[in-house]
Amino acid sequence: MHQPTKILPDRIPLVLATRNQGKIREFKSLLKDFNVELKTLDDFGPIPSVEENGETFEDNAVEKARFTARVLGFPALADDSGLVVDALGGEPGVHSARYAGEGASDAENNAKLLERMESVTDRKAEFWCVIAIAVPRGPALIYEGKCEGEITRQTAGASGFGYDPVFFYPLLGKTFAQLDTEEKNQVSHRGRALKELKDEFKKVLIWLQQRLLEEP
Repeated sequence: MHQPTKILPDRIPLVLATRNQGKIREFKSLLKDFNVELKTLDDFGPIPSVEENGETFEDNAVEKARFTARVLGFPALADDSGLVVDALGGEPGVHSARYAGEGASDAENNAKLLERMESVTDRKAEFWCVIAIAVPRGPALIYEGKCEGEITRQTAGASGFGYDPVFFYPLLGKTFAQLDTEEKNQVSHRGRALKELKDEFKKVLIWLQQRLLEEP
């Protein structure tokens, strides 16, 4: 029996697999020129949460993107990002969002980090971001970016989220929380990962269209 030809929308739907309003603002700003219809988890009813138990940022990003795409039936973009501090053996790493415990606030995570770093002279740190794009079935595309900086001795700035108030970016002489969105997107780990994605986006769009046509 002949299968009807599947017709795709002019703008490919893409779900941002997060409820973090800070991330959503950054992604929407960075993706505003893309030929996609951006949605977030808030546009849908309650869905199960995915357990982030991967050993790497890539593990978690891929799992979140694949899980969201399978549950909602749309292509999904997920990122896993975090802070890696050399002197702490890579902490907080993949546990960045829950460094001070499950459900910890940004302020609590920052306070724990500053306490752990109180007597540390080597303040070098890196922000890492891995972005994964997945369709309901099949492989995922991976993009990554990192940004090098230093941990401050006290919080500074009121913008951003997460560890932004304690991450000092020497080239601009400010913490990430002292930068406006445009400034931050130019240099941040997430901005760099998305630039890598943006540079290949025409290919990504073709890949998404092909994958969606293959979906049953």
